[in-house]
Amino acid sequence: MNYKSADWRDKMNLVLDYNNMMADYIGDEQGFSSTVFEENKKFISKAYNIVKENRGKGMMGWTDLPYNQNEIVKDILFTAKNIRKKFDNFVVLGIGGSALGPTAVFQALCHLRHNELPKSKRKVPKLYVEDNVDPERMSALLDVIDINKTCFNVITKSGATSETMAQYLIIMDILKSKLGDKAKDHMIATTSMTKGNLIKIAKAENLKTFYIPDGVGGRFSELCPVGLLPAAVLGIDIKAMLAGAKHMDKICMNKNVLENPALISALLQVLSMEKGKNVSVMMPYADSLKYIADWYCQLWGESLGKAVDNDGKEVFVGQTPVKALGVTDQHSQVQLYREGPFDKVITLIGVKNYRTTFEISKGCEDIPDVSFLCGHTLNELITAEREATEYALTTAKRANHTIILPEVNAFTIGELLYLFEMETAYAGAMLNINTFNQPGVEGGKNATYALFGKKGYEKTKEEMDNAPKKNQKYFC
Repeated sequence: MNYKSADWRDKMNLVLDYNNMMADYIGDEQGFSSTVFEENKKFISKAYNIVKENRGKGMMGWTDLPYNQNEIVKDILFTAKNIRKKFDNFVVLGIGGSALGPTAVFQALCHLRHNELPKSKRKVPKLYVEDNVDPERMSALLDVIDINKTCFNVITKSGATSETMAQYLIIMDILKSKLGDKAKDHMIATTSMTKGNLIKIAKAENLKTFYIPDGVGGRFSELCPVGLLPAAVLGIDIKAMLAGAKHMDKICMNKNVLENPALISALLQVLSMEKGKNVSVMMPYADSLKYIADWYCQLWGESLGKAVDNDGKEVFVGQTPVKALGVTDQHSQVQLYREGPFDKVITLIGVKNYRTTFEISKGCEDIPDVSFLCGHTLNELITAEREATEYALTTAKRANHTIILPEVNAFTIGELLYLFEMETAYAGAMLNINTFNQPGVEGGKNATYALFGKKGYEKTKEEMDNAPKKNQKYFC
């Protein structure tokens, strides 16, 4: 992968095809006029300037990640090499962005049956991402790993994430009981350098530690040690990922909206919200990109779903993100997308060149409904299915656009992640909201703390105790 070559990087450019958002293709009622960019020139410019002026400041520290991590990357690569030598399993303990990002990149850039490959073919550790506290899940993990041959990576910026710290307490207790003083050699912490509980624990336990920059929130953290360490352990080229993000950053800082895919997409999504399109469907046509949709759902939903704007006015904005997988969900969800309410924008992701070609065998020559497939490839079929879905949606006047990756590799995944992050930042600026906080998440967290008797949450516990009791007549 020659990402240092400008010609190669240009060949790896993602392409945003937004034809099917326009009135020319889906009509005036559902689509936008070709003059939409000129008509919204001031609106676009304001959002562009907000993002530009806040780069690297506050919770936009993630915009610096493609540029300021050379020394960190060296440390990550060195640590990852040692992990590969010593361990058969690498387990991420985390939730939200700490889990969704590593999972998405793992699925995108590793063998689709990675953990099932024999070690001779795999050559790197198996990866497990424990992103829930279902007791059966923890039990199942312990059934399939050998603690002696497993390295754990606990990831939480605050060290107060109940789910992650519950996992840590369980695993660290097991490690200490089985390995004694060597337990610390099996645990790596990724957390804040300056505040929170986990940094205190890491220092007390003498754990190897990587740091999450103060200006990087969980859903924007995949391109810092949160995501880079698991990726490096798996042998993924993290320098290429960061190079892809840097390449996309330069494209997405173009002031000309017609040359800035993140700005175009943000505008069309926000204007679609104003038209009542409250659902954003992410539908990649590649199993490798399946969990990119999951990662996107957190990024888009948590960033844009806000009750008040920056002026304190109640606005209740946002789009509900929905994940789908082509071709699979053509047989489950597309019926709704094509004939249901006009409340959705569908984003299709296509791949121009898949990493393998698989021919469809000859046979069933006497059955035309089957034999027409013969002589073609699965590559042709999945591409035709995506184009057919795009056509079917467009003829039904359903707003949709397509992102095409030249191929799936570390560079283009870096591009794709960063494109969505920039689109989210621009959309938040257009909506005049705080894109980077998550006050709605805190309500559930605080209620959990209260139910567990955490000190300082007595008032919340009292409020919950005094809440109206459930009525038995509403049980069935």
